[in-house]
Amino acid sequence: MRCPFCGHDDTQVKDSRPTDDNASIRRRRACPACASRFTTFERVQIRDLVVIKKDGSRSTFDRDKVVKSLQIALRKRPVDEEQIERIVNGIHRRLESLGENEVPSKLIGELVMDVLMEMDQVAYLRYASVYRNFREAKDFGDFLGKMGRQGDD
Repeated sequence: MRCPFCGHDDTQVKDSRPTDDNASIRRRRACPACASRFTTFERVQIRDLVVIKKDGSRSTFDRDKVVKSLQIALRKRPVDEEQIERIVNGIHRRLESLGENEVPSKLIGELVMDVLMEMDQVAYLRYASVYRNFREAKDFGDFLGKMGRQGDD
């Protein structure tokens, strides 16, 4: 594995252990060239998923995009990286369990929204503001009103 800091081609595994959900292996690595340490995750990939975007274009499912969007939504919230990995693993498994090779991007966004709604309402609102393309403060108010009505059910 290449070092993300200095680009050295050969890093050493210092520790390996399964994640809490046993869906992947967490490896702590060290670079002998620059002495930096970093974490990688190894997981099983059943099939290549293709995402159908709103404009009809297709691209390979990129779990790193989901991770990054969750990291942005959950920034400064009490959620650690391993929890984010579990969320993304769960979403990826749900998509694979559909048995389809192609999934609409809207479905991925809705799955993320469902998880965030249950986990952290601040992160849910942050994600929704980008996902639903809020343009002005009124959009936040309308969305918060809907969230409040859902909570009353």
